[in-house]
Amino acid sequence: MIRVALKVAYLGTDFYGFQRQPNLRTVEGELISALEESGVITNLGQSNYSIAGRTDRGVHALGNVVSFHTDKEPIINQINDLLPLDIRILGSTKVPLGFKTRYAHKRHYRYVLCREPGDNEWNTNKMQEAAHLMEGTHNFLNFSRRSERNPLRTVDSVMITPKDNMCLVDVEGASFLWNMVRKIMTVLLSVGKGELELEDVQRCLDPQYPAAITPMPPESLILMDVFYQGVKFKEDDYARTRFIKSLGKECFEHQKMVAATKEMIGVLRESEAV
Repeated sequence: MIRVALKVAYLGTDFYGFQRQPNLRTVEGELISALEESGVITNLGQSNYSIAGRTDRGVHALGNVVSFHTDKEPIINQINDLLPLDIRILGSTKVPLGFKTRYAHKRHYRYVLCREPGDNEWNTNKMQEAAHLMEGTHNFLNFSRRSERNPLRTVDSVMITPKDNMCLVDVEGASFLWNMVRKIMTVLLSVGKGELELEDVQRCLDPQYPAAITPMPPESLILMDVFYQGVKFKEDDYARTRFIKSLGKECFEHQKMVAATKEMIGVLRESEAV
């Protein structure tokens, strides 16, 4: 018997999150079905199956990780042929039998903040100052459920990269609370718009000052990668190429919808002018 870890990518748009749910399409449901059909997992309960992150509905991933015991070394693209096109296994590796998937050395999330039409330029320098305040060990109670039993988390880095009409925000740390990253985005964007000052950010990090923070939408969040000390995945170039093609097709479908809605807006505006 061996233990195998798989690096899993998916487009979260059409899934009800990662974790299995009865009668709902989830990433985990599709993945386990393919692993069982391929014969890699014959008894889920005895496989000691575990995952790195239960991403929410709409959240995407390029590097989530699952691991399990198996008597059969998986053939990546054989499993991928059994998966829908919006899920791909991109890499695999053997790990020790005692490997704990949940206990990653580091997780890397990226949020794509898009500026809406009519928005003023964001103060990205101020946003980066606020981002640095999030770094280190803090009580992030205001950034998750108020009932959270262990709200202490250590954020290694929060980096903001302006790009055209958007900002890429990269957040790295060992573990995160539910909705924590998306609530951090809400605060950073409010700073960029001038709605919050740095002093307000510091208050948000103090649980004695309860703050109602609404998380940013999930569809702009990507779990980029999960890192483990001493573990290196063997990437599969063919799987990567196929997933790029699937993402390209999805992107084109969205572009068609955007083109149609822009045309509708243009027609309505012309009617207003008459």
